[in-house]
Amino acid sequence: MKILVHIDDAEQWRKALAERLPEAEVFTSAAPAEQRRQADYLAVWKPPEWLLREPTDPKGIVNLGAGVDALLSNPGLPDGVPIVKLRDAGMAELIGDYVRYGILHFQRDFDRYRRQQSRAEWREHAVVDKTDWPVGVLGLGAIGAKVAAMVAADGFPVHGWSRSPKSLEGIHCHHGDAGLDEVLAEARTLVLLLPDTSATHHIVNAETLAALPDAASLINPGRGTLIDEAALLDALGEGEVEGRLRGAILDAFTEEPLPTASPLWSHPRVWITPHMAGPTPLGEALNQVAEALRAFAAGDPIDTVDPDAGY
Repeated sequence: MKILVHIDDAEQWRKALAERLPEAEVFTSAAPAEQRRQADYLAVWKPPEWLLREPTDPKGIVNLGAGVDALLSNPGLPDGVPIVKLRDAGMAELIGDYVRYGILHFQRDFDRYRRQQSRAEWREHAVVDKTDWPVGVLGLGAIGAKVAAMVAADGFPVHGWSRSPKSLEGIHCHHGDAGLDEVLAEARTLVLLLPDTSATHHIVNAETLAALPDAASLINPGRGTLIDEAALLDALGEGEVEGRLRGAILDAFTEEPLPTASPLWSHPRVWITPHMAGPTPLGEALNQVAEALRAFAAGDPIDTVDPDAGY
């Protein structure tokens, strides 16, 4: 079994994967072209087009992250090769921490206190009880379900939404178009954890933003394509005066890095992080990768990505 690895810190991944799969020959994309062409399996994160075209008979691809949009849109992706993606692998807890911070940022008025500090203004705001702060979570996959449970455990009512029906303990689950309307009507903070698909493109737009309660907030540790940025800026309003949307904490963008000319950088009610909400923890990720490669090699059943669905 010959495995080609491509990711930042690829040599670290190569060594660790070789320890878990001593029967395999593991090499990185820095290996000679002749060696790369012989790869049976690829373990990759956002590989260049040329790298996907090189192996002459690839039997499977492991995507070294939860999001497969960059891989599926890569013109070098070979037809018919099964793809496995990481599912949670420790990312959910990290993203959950990010989301919990974001919710408290708004629920405890830290955004308002920060602006007051710039004016040397001493004014206390009444605390809204957690039970009166419903949180909407769009996307109830492996990560979304874990994040929703973490938020619910903190005492917030959680309304989760997915395309098809789901039942999760402690979560008010909704689905379909009518279910989305129900979540939007409740959410004082809306959290985006959907995959990047044609069905989710700009799911947050002028219409959905208008359906949120006044002074709602938005947290996006998911995919940048979920948001119509022009509609978001319009809902936020200009200057120090709050618009219909109170604020947004954004970790993902349509174009990354976010261009320096983007008005999001300077907006007083937008907080930007550089797609760091859910880095992949190496240990659990390597366990999943090794398990997937063994299943590929043995011909065992494995949960693969549906390219048409986008996840």
